Amino acid sequence: MLVAINLHAVIQEYVLDKINRRLHLSKTKHSKFNESGQLAFFYLFSFIWGASILNAEEFVMNPISLWKDYPHSRMLFQVKFFYICQIAYWLHALPELYFQKIRKEDIPRQLCYICLYIAHISGAYILNLQHLGLILMVPHYLVELIFHASRLFYFSDENKQKGFTIWALLFVMVRLLTLTLSVLTFGFGLARVENPDFSIADGNFNVLPVRIGCLGAVCLTQAWMMWKFINFQLKKWREHVKNQIPKKKITNTKNKRTKKDLNRGQWQNFLSRF
Repeated sequence: MLVAINLHAVIQEYVLDKINRRLHLSKTKHSKFNESGQLAFFYLFSFIWGASILNAEEFVMNPISLWKDYPHSRMLFQVKFFYICQIAYWLHALPELYFQKIRKEDIPRQLCYICLYIAHISGAYILNLQHLGLILMVPHYLVELIFHASRLFYFSDENKQKGFTIWALLFVMVRLLTLTLSVLTFGFGLARVENPDFSIADGNFNVLPVRIGCLGAVCLTQAWMMWKFINFQLKKWREHVKNQIPKKKITNTKNKRTKKDLNRGQWQNFLSRF
């Protein structure tokens, strides 16, 4: 956590603050720019690290490893270190809400997703579901990286909005992937190798109540994220429609004026003949 706080301060002082001075952003955009800048660095680092672990251990090529030989109580060093760094980063984000002097309006939103990250990552670590958690985290971090990178480009130039379209498509695909893998793991894979001997000491949590709780938590989180996503897209669509209506009115009034001017000119030419 202390290392994360120091890295956070270094990125803020030597990278983001220098860019902010050049862009001359408002207070609202300044706060969002700092948030996206910090998260973009973290998501990029975590995505590369997580993808390298998946490639080295071939978790993606062997989906049966999600439930085979459960519980996965013995972890490889890089997997364990990856989870420790993830939990440490999101725990450090809590005091950063005070250090960064976040606006009161933004605190509930940031506090909500920070707590969700801590709960899900810690749950995967404690319940020995590291393989599933890692496979779900990597594509999720890629989508979040694209979103925050697109927002950074948007703040520098408001015409650069193509990244949001790519993010929207990948966001829906990753939500479907998360639900599919979760149902496959908790509903079919772990159910077939169920061990009724619940044991915290042995790390065996493969019992029906735990599986239902985990699957319910994942499904509720994905449903909440899709609900937020749909509301966000509807809001943007309404703003786009509102901006288009005045333009149409202006063009209609201009057309009417030109028609009137043409009629007047034709009438004057007709009278001049006489």
